[in-house]
Amino acid sequence: MMRAATFKKVDKLVAMSVLGAVLLAWGFLVGFDAFRAFVGEINDIGTGHYTLSKAIAYTLLTVPRRGYQFFGYAALIGGLLGMGTLATSGELTALRAAGLSKLRICVSVILALTVLTALVVLMGETIGPRGERKAEALALSAKSKDVAIGKGGSLWARDGEDVVNAKHGRTHNGPAGPTVELQDVRVFEFAPDGQLRALSLAKTATHVGAEWTLHDVRRTEFRGAAAVSTTQAQTRWHSSLDPNVLAVSMIHPEYLSASDLARNIDYMQRNRQDASGYQRAYWGRIFYPLNVLVLAFCAVPFAFGALRTGGLGKRLFIGIALAITYYFFQSAVVSMGAVYNFNLALANALPSLFLAVAAFVYFRRHA
Repeated sequence: MMRAATFKKVDKLVAMSVLGAVLLAWGFLVGFDAFRAFVGEINDIGTGHYTLSKAIAYTLLTVPRRGYQFFGYAALIGGLLGMGTLATSGELTALRAAGLSKLRICVSVILALTVLTALVVLMGETIGPRGERKAEALALSAKSKDVAIGKGGSLWARDGEDVVNAKHGRTHNGPAGPTVELQDVRVFEFAPDGQLRALSLAKTATHVGAEWTLHDVRRTEFRGAAAVSTTQAQTRWHSSLDPNVLAVSMIHPEYLSASDLARNIDYMQRNRQDASGYQRAYWGRIFYPLNVLVLAFCAVPFAFGALRTGGLGKRLFIGIALAITYYFFQSAVVSMGAVYNFNLALANALPSLFLAVAAFVYFRRHA
């Protein structure tokens, strides 16, 4: 009973210190990033009907997504700061003197972070993506009267007398420079009197250089009571759509929820389209909680001995350097997995497994 009560007191002590520091670091990182984004939006005030109030609303709607995005860094920095506070006050030394191992104290940190991580994951799957979609739709409708985001993230645009719809869109760098690609494109061509003249269905539409090209096109022309269809592998598309405006309207796969990503992946695979970008984002979300907790678990030991060997500042620097190294290592492994058609689930899991093994070895040697 006494042992269990001691463990509960330890968990409470560590949780209070760590969670307070994590929330402080999280608020600073998210606030700084939101302010930076707001400053960028100020430059667009006056474009179309984009006003200061809409810029503020846009920024606030993206805060949940930014919170999800920066929580991993906040958990790392806050964990180090919280443990450093215990070390500075001597409480960490007292816990060690009471017979608690480094592993047991780190487990208390992870127990505290697990609850907060679960809430962040829930936020990242619900209000985060919804807020991002509403923010993009708000900014786009105010800045451009001819482009809008429909339900499910589909794109609608007016091109003169024509109306264009695309189910997906993305931007990437190709051999000829930046490329905007629209997928599952429908072009409705209307006469000046509002009558539908033709309908073009294309698998993709790409903007490279200064022109648009439709690929795998089926065009149907309506002539009175008759309809004539033709197919082409590709054809030039004479459109005045601004690719820069369309690029802004495209929501990054990283900002979508796991369920939305899964639906997009299934749809694109069934239509034999490249879904690698969505797959990377999907598995990144699936392994997000594991990556956050493993990184925090491996960084927290740097807080031990902060007063004896170099001070907390040095330890904090080493911990953050570890996080940066891990970030680039994980990105490299996932990118290599995508390039060489490696299993992306395993590619996302390997860095965390490698770090967990390293932590296990450390605790075996420094109990």
